[in-house]
Amino acid sequence: MIFNIQRFSTHDGDGIRTIIFYKGCPLRCQWCSNPESQSTEPGIMYDPKICKRFGDCIKADPGAVKMNRHGVQINRSAIVHPEKFRDICLSRALTIVGEHKSVDELLLEIEKDIPFYHRSNGGVTLSGGEPLSQGADLVILLRELKKRNIDVSVETTLYVNWLKVERCLGLIGTYLVDLKHTNREKFRLYTQGNIQLVLDNLKKLADSQENIIIRIPVIPEFNHSEHEMKRIIDFAASLNHIREIHFIPYHALGIEKYAMLGMDYIFGPKKPVEHSELSGYAQYAQSKGFNSRIGG
Repeated sequence: MIFNIQRFSTHDGDGIRTIIFYKGCPLRCQWCSNPESQSTEPGIMYDPKICKRFGDCIKADPGAVKMNRHGVQINRSAIVHPEKFRDICLSRALTIVGEHKSVDELLLEIEKDIPFYHRSNGGVTLSGGEPLSQGADLVILLRELKKRNIDVSVETTLYVNWLKVERCLGLIGTYLVDLKHTNREKFRLYTQGNIQLVLDNLKKLADSQENIIIRIPVIPEFNHSEHEMKRIIDFAASLNHIREIHFIPYHALGIEKYAMLGMDYIFGPKKPVEHSELSGYAQYAQSKGFNSRIGG
């Protein structure tokens, strides 16, 4: 299941990219900027700022959707079939996030942009959510893209069973690996995950001589300190065949999505991290032999 296809992107890989965003992530990072990606099921987003109160959503499911003087009120736990709301809201205030697309449907979208890939050395980037957690269709898509000589990058936390990674070896041009921390307790507290799985998978992937770029999200109160960042960089330096690190500064651009999804943003208000704050980290990475970059 995917929740977005972004065309003509110049981030998350070389050249002009088509980014496919998959739904479903095994982690629950408190600062997640794509909360709509976490669940594997379709989600309902409601933006009261653009609601015209036409009432079509109420007609679709009066037991789950009401309207009062505060606007539309949605009881998401009472909704059994979210598909009944798809494309029903003329103002697009209420939308369904997530839809199933077959490999053939995805290839049709991707092939529209092949001329741009050729001119810019671009390609396709799989993002999410966690794309490597997807089922067999992911491997089928990767094989079809390889047949078409389309470059593929994947944004991944590597928080999956190693077999999910192993099945993709030789099919992905670049792994953009999200390395958040090396401390077990801090990782568990802020993501509900076990960092050892990530570290073990990253070592195996590096030993497989795949092309890897480490991407470190720099998050206030989580890893934004000289001590913690040096530990992360030192771990990366202990791995084979990895020569590039990107530092991704925290931003709060996704906070409004939480309210639209009926979710709480438990990370709380934090100041965005400025690029200037990361120059010391980048310099330390360079001293360890890495090409380093601030930003994606």
